[in-house]
Amino acid sequence: MESLEDEIKNLIKVWITVMICLTYCYLISRNIPKGIFRFISILPIIPIFIILPLYLSWVQFAGTIGFFITWLANFKLILFSFNHGPLSSPSISFQHFISIACFPINFKQTPSTQTDNPSSQNPQSYYLMYALKGLILVLIVHAYNYKQYLHPNFVILLYCMHIYLQLELMLIVIAESVQFFLGLELEPQFNQPFLSTSLQDFWGKRWNLMVTGILRPTVYQPVQSIFMRIVGKRCAKLIALLATFVVSGLMHELIVYYLGRVWPTWEISYFFVLHGVALAVEIELKRCFRGKCDLPQLVSGPLTAGFVLVTGSWLFFPQFLRCGADVRAIREYAIIWESIMGLVKKCWDTFLGH
Repeated sequence: MESLEDEIKNLIKVWITVMICLTYCYLISRNIPKGIFRFISILPIIPIFIILPLYLSWVQFAGTIGFFITWLANFKLILFSFNHGPLSSPSISFQHFISIACFPINFKQTPSTQTDNPSSQNPQSYYLMYALKGLILVLIVHAYNYKQYLHPNFVILLYCMHIYLQLELMLIVIAESVQFFLGLELEPQFNQPFLSTSLQDFWGKRWNLMVTGILRPTVYQPVQSIFMRIVGKRCAKLIALLATFVVSGLMHELIVYYLGRVWPTWEISYFFVLHGVALAVEIELKRCFRGKCDLPQLVSGPLTAGFVLVTGSWLFFPQFLRCGADVRAIREYAIIWESIMGLVKKCWDTFLGH
């Protein structure tokens, strides 16, 4: 495991490489007509973005770069090749191009009113809520020190909460920073997934909406368009749905490989395939019964959460835990915290010295 100083140096080198690649895409590829020739010009960037996380050994940094660059940036560049997606606006500036390509953000298509934006409507409650979520995340990380005394299922629940809170806090910090520096209003990335009443609600409208938004035009819509001519609209939608979950599973496998550098056992892919099949069944049942047998929210909500948690503890987390990513992440948190406290103490001593 690299020291924090060495890892930060590697991280800087990775980001410099990303900036150079994206500058190339903006300055050169935008002058090439959309279609296959623009795609060919961008194609060398894709394997570079796949390799970059391998230069990082820390779980926090390798996972983040894998998600931001290898997955989202590559998919956005593929869309850009054919003049689709958030990078394809003819009036997009260089800084907007870089920001959207690097980070899991997207512009709002229509400006929101004050009532639509909770931070404008009640800023104190809005920031207090995220401060509370940050405190809960700190308590969860601290609880890992005692996980040998906790029930394994409770530890899995902590991991689920950890993933959700860390992703949401990280994305909201990025969104607020981009909004502050660039003056842009961004789409929310989560929509209270714990209130989901069905798998369709969870995956389509509440959980990690940036991923949903990038998989729809890159996987779902092209697959649906291809198979619609062969099997008809109804079957094509189901095939496209399953293909989307398969691709999502493979991308998660790649990110977990970055974390542990261990060859995948494909359990994570099975998790997403299972959810794709379950979601397809749910959609077909809804179509057959046409809302006549809808469960009340007090029943459907716990059933949805239970299905996600049970299948996650069965298929998603074991591979993650076997590669030791959780143990290394906890060690990294401790090192980062000690470094921050040391820096604060140094600054404080310097202040008192003056």
